[in-house]
Amino acid sequence: MSIPPEVATFLLWLQWGFLAYFICINVVYLGLNFISMFAILRYVREHGAGFRIKNFADYQPPVSIVVPAHNEERTIIATVRSLLRLGYPTFEVVVVNDGSTDRTLQAVVDEFGLVEFPEAYRSRLPTQPVERIFASPNNGRVRVVDKRNGGKADALNAGINTARYPLFCVVDADCILQQDSLARVVQPFLEDSSMIAAGGVIRIVNGCKVKDGLLSEVDLPDRALPLVQTMEYLRAFLFGRLGWSPLNALLIISGAFGVFYKERVIAAGGYKSDLVGEDMEMVVRLHDRMRAEKRRYRIAFVPDPICWTEVPSDLRSLYSQRVRWQQGLAESLFGNWRLMFRRNGGAVGWVAYPFMLLFECIGPVIEVLGYAAVIVLGLCGMVSAEAFVAFLFASVGLGVLLSVNALMLEEISFHLYPRPGQQLKLFLVAVLENFGYRQMMSLFRVIGLLRWMGRLRSRAKWGHMRRSADWHDEPGQAIAPQGPAGSPAAS
Repeated sequence: MSIPPEVATFLLWLQWGFLAYFICINVVYLGLNFISMFAILRYVREHGAGFRIKNFADYQPPVSIVVPAHNEERTIIATVRSLLRLGYPTFEVVVVNDGSTDRTLQAVVDEFGLVEFPEAYRSRLPTQPVERIFASPNNGRVRVVDKRNGGKADALNAGINTARYPLFCVVDADCILQQDSLARVVQPFLEDSSMIAAGGVIRIVNGCKVKDGLLSEVDLPDRALPLVQTMEYLRAFLFGRLGWSPLNALLIISGAFGVFYKERVIAAGGYKSDLVGEDMEMVVRLHDRMRAEKRRYRIAFVPDPICWTEVPSDLRSLYSQRVRWQQGLAESLFGNWRLMFRRNGGAVGWVAYPFMLLFECIGPVIEVLGYAAVIVLGLCGMVSAEAFVAFLFASVGLGVLLSVNALMLEEISFHLYPRPGQQLKLFLVAVLENFGYRQMMSLFRVIGLLRWMGRLRSRAKWGHMRRSADWHDEPGQAIAPQGPAGSPAAS
């Protein structure tokens, strides 16, 4: 195969660019890994015994847990059950039914004995009309806001309008929290008065067992796609986010589990309902606004409050999710570009934002072009087999090194997968994911970026996946009231 000299020269320069990109991204990843190692050792030393949580228990502020739900009848009951079993003194659960077309609303109403309640609705953030509010005469912790469909961001804004307490926690309707998760994720607000947001760890519930709202058995998924995502999540949370947190440069708090200071979010205008990545956009906008107002603030990641969630087990759902995530990433970064290189931008404006823009947002394009150039140059005989093997070895080796480091951090911190068979399984995944899966994810992300560039979005919609919910528990006893959390009439 022969190609014009100009094209060959371009491809060769592209390869040098790809090599420089590869070196830079891995240097930053290794740096984050280094920071994460020290951060998690310090955290385990200070918080491992849980003495801080016990000492601060009397001072824990009340929290409104907002659960946006749209067609979640298969998982919503297990989620609310797990929330009602949280070990936390004062909290409420606000389920926002965003125009579901299935039995989501009826399932919650029946399960918790709710009745329609004439509660005043304060519209501090604009939302689609709220139709009804339900509350329980026996359990003041649970309320349901029934509103017209407007998307997840709109549902979150309705939940914020309804929330009674100064902190609100966002939990997805397919998630299970550990009993101490809320207390641990709220802890940074007690330790630092400038804290405005904190996020916890997301783990994969596929393969686990849930009984009566509590995780009864932790295990790895049997299917390949959820298993690879388990490894991905370990890397993303245990060094990706933990590495940025000590620098106050965290740009992402998962939309599945995070706590925010309500007034700061309202002052920022709430969640934007015309975006698909409303969770990341909110965090980036909070950074931008606080820097612009020259206020002291902190946004933290806490490595041990665990939220268990179901991930896609089929390729179609995974494709939709990753395309959506990449669109959200591009929207969040380009919509708040003033944050980059701001004079008082700190690490978030001068390091984290440029890194996310160059490597996480545009990087997949460079990767895919690099793969294509290697194939073309290889077919033309312009890349030696030795050079190709050396590069492949370095690429796979660094990928495996980062994954193994994530496994080590997991062992230091949580030790959730202690069996040798589980660890061997994860190690094999860390190696095999470099052959096909990693390249496929880059391609999905490029498609997401192209969709954002083509403005193929109109109004943001719910991102849904096919749920197997095989972890779902059998129906159990109703959750008993757990203390004076407030009657339905309380304000």
